[in-house]
Amino acid sequence: MEADGLKWLVVPMHQLVSWGAAGAMVFGGVVPYIPQYRDIKRTQNAEGFSTYVCLVLLVANILRILFWFGRHFESPLLWQSIIMILTMLLMLKLCTEVRVSNELNIKRRSFSAADSKDEEIKAPPKRSYLDFDLNYFWHWSKFTDYVQCILTFTGVTGYVTYLSLDSVLFVETLGFLAVFTEAMLGVPQLYRNYQNRSTEGMSVKMVLMWTSGDTFKTVYFILNQAPFQFSICGLLQVFVDIAILLQVYCYSYYPQKPASHTAHPGSTKAL
Repeated sequence: MEADGLKWLVVPMHQLVSWGAAGAMVFGGVVPYIPQYRDIKRTQNAEGFSTYVCLVLLVANILRILFWFGRHFESPLLWQSIIMILTMLLMLKLCTEVRVSNELNIKRRSFSAADSKDEEIKAPPKRSYLDFDLNYFWHWSKFTDYVQCILTFTGVTGYVTYLSLDSVLFVETLGFLAVFTEAMLGVPQLYRNYQNRSTEGMSVKMVLMWTSGDTFKTVYFILNQAPFQFSICGLLQVFVDIAILLQVYCYSYYPQKPASHTAHPGSTKAL
């Protein structure tokens, strides 16, 4: 009787823990971007955040969803990808609006400083996805251009996946690419910080959450003897996160002057 009583208590508790773990898996990945989103919204400055982070996560999660059609995995991981895609689209929308608004304000201040009545304020040149200009790739003027690019990528890769679902090699390669692409998540931010010789504008809370989440995930992979590439990619993510934290320390206590080079919108602001 006592054992039955304990079973009555343990089973619901186990179910609650399972639901909690599933919820953490679905929504835990987007938590690091909440403080970054709020910082950009508050300061109206998106220079410290690399929108290429959004690109990496969008590609990785689209590939992961396509991988699901070839090999079904746990539903929480599938929903995690869907939630992450929606979150990255929100981040892109905010960053694009803030950047375009700031570029217009700079033009207005320059016009006022010149105090010229014969000239009109010229809006910054509009850059479109349909221009096919690689110099301004992922640095377009409208949020709809990013959506068109993502839809095009999804359509092409989805069609190729549909034709190749019977190939085990293709499906396994698709899964590896999804994991490896996500492992490259912090590289755009790492490069941007190095290029600017500063981490100003970047949310340190976001990177700390990256590090803790990636460490937990990697330990989970190792303890549960996950496929070899999962553990390797997880360790790579942790090393990149630690490198970014080292940049925070170095650039805070040992400030450096930005590298001197000719300013070009496609190179200095594209990341």
